[in-house]
Amino acid sequence: MNTCQFSRSQRLWRMKRKGAWRIVAKALGPKEGRNEKEADLAALIRLAILISYTVTNSFIVAGVVRHWNN
Repeated sequence: MNTCQFSRSQRLWRMKRKGAWRIVAKALGPKEGRNEKEADLAALIRLAILISYTVTNSFIVAGVVRHWNN
């Protein structure tokens, strides 16, 4: 018996996750890199930058709303 086999639910989860990552990577821009691994790394860095911008802007907006009538 092969212990490396994934269950059906694990395979479906991996397929969904891979499809979601593909959509996120495409939304971040064109592929950059010589191979798939470099392209995924570039997309991951772009995603980290996007998340940091979103968090920063959320804090700025929260501060403005908090001090709106002061």
